[in-house]
Amino acid sequence: MRIQLLSSNKFITGLFCLLMSFSSWAQVKPVILILGDSLSAEYGLPRGTGWVNLLEGQLSKDKSPWSVFNASISGETSAGGVNRLPNILSQKKPGIVLIELGANDALRGLPVSQTEANLRKMIQISKKSGARVLLCGIQIPSNYGQTYTKQFKELYPQLAKQEQIELLPFFLEGVATKPELFQADRLHPNVEAQSVIFKNVWGSMAPYSSLLKKLP
Repeated sequence: MRIQLLSSNKFITGLFCLLMSFSSWAQVKPVILILGDSLSAEYGLPRGTGWVNLLEGQLSKDKSPWSVFNASISGETSAGGVNRLPNILSQKKPGIVLIELGANDALRGLPVSQTEANLRKMIQISKKSGARVLLCGIQIPSNYGQTYTKQFKELYPQLAKQEQIELLPFFLEGVATKPELFQADRLHPNVEAQSVIFKNVWGSMAPYSSLLKKLP
């Protein structure tokens, strides 16, 4: 009788652990990490109107199990992204990392080689963590100088090709040449521009379409 009771207790304990393990797994939602600057941090916009919010809405509409964590900060540089990313990767364990950084490097006139090194490091540590990466290309006005503008524009496709990751060629495609889609500062897109930016991002996430419908 005692042997039978012990066997029964072991069975119940094992079953309980299995159920708890399954419950914990079921509650974990895969994460899309957005690492950007003011263009992704709703700078100057009413809360909840940015393109990241539109992405969350699209995922919800599609009944996707994926959630979004927006780690974007206004004024962020590629160096700041490098410093913050390891800790975020450790905490959130994202399955997809979207990198939208570099514009503030250009505003400060930082060397393109420095931006390249920082972006490459972010890409590589994201890949090493097991995440897929989408790099958002940034372009700057020609008044920064023809050589600098050209080098900056070519930086993103070169990195994407070398690191074999997905690329959104120009984050502000369909927005940059339309003054009516910018706030008074002429630097930050307004509310009307957010749907255009979202479509740019969503289109570039097409390679992940099947992944977004299920748990990774």
